Amino acid sequence: MFSAMTTWRKRFRHSALVLLILLAAIHGLAATFTVATYNVENYLDAATATREAKSPVSKAKVRESIRAMTPDVLALQEIGTTNALLELRDSLKAEGLFYPYWEHVGGFDTNIFVAVLSRFPIVARNPITNATFLLRGRRFFTSRGFANVDIEVNRNYRFTLIAVHLKSRRTTAEADEAEIRAQEARILRQQIDAILNANPNQNLVVLGDLNDSKDSIPVRTIIGRGKNSLIDTRPAENNGDNPGASDSPAHHSLRRITWTHFYAKEDVYQRADYILVSRGMAREWDRTGTYVLAIPDWGIASDHRPIIARFSAQDR
Repeated sequence: MFSAMTTWRKRFRHSALVLLILLAAIHGLAATFTVATYNVENYLDAATATREAKSPVSKAKVRESIRAMTPDVLALQEIGTTNALLELRDSLKAEGLFYPYWEHVGGFDTNIFVAVLSRFPIVARNPITNATFLLRGRRFFTSRGFANVDIEVNRNYRFTLIAVHLKSRRTTAEADEAEIRAQEARILRQQIDAILNANPNQNLVVLGDLNDSKDSIPVRTIIGRGKNSLIDTRPAENNGDNPGASDSPAHHSLRRITWTHFYAKEDVYQRADYILVSRGMAREWDRTGTYVLAIPDWGIASDHRPIIARFSAQDR
């Protein structure tokens, strides 16, 4: 009986999605859309004092990865100046993938930045570029700025996207890197609470390189608790795994391959990149279109793998 009900629900959701797509096509609206995040590892067009320029081979692999996903909205971390972003954008356009709208956000780090490419109009921009915090009697700036944009998918659906890149795990002489990330996470959580307190049903995506595990203080702070908590979409590889194939489906699902980052110093593969959504936007989230991109020679592009999530373009 339980199996039959589960099958019926899956068929109903599939039929509803097909109907939504047909209706959207009739009215000329986007029925679904995808949002991705990708740390492109020093995508610089010119070397700096501490970082090398991105090689043509590595840039080409980044573009191959992006084209493999064809996201409608793409958050980028470790992009260089606006010149580097526009070079990537123009190169993707030459290869058939065009993003008319973009955002580039500066911050304390003057080498690498956060950016957004979008097929849909960016109708509001509220970047956070100079946030500070006190730590052990010293004032610090957040390592990178936060991109904060409103994106209009169609005349009936829009959402807010916050793209971030928290402090890396590299040690610094000024302060403990984990404590810096925790403070950055608190600033981000304040922004999330401000948005959701104003509108608990706000469509909100928070995504990017959080540089920590899910059980860490920074990630738990960002996800939050209670009415303003976020949902972790937890993308996994599309490698043929069936989450319901074992006697303990919940445990089996947790064993799917979700790592996004290779940390060479410790020879560790870990999940460092996240797509988190508000409860309002979780109603439109399509799990079947959510995954970690797994392609051959992924490491030529970056030490991170991109992740993507799909959503229905209609409030539910």
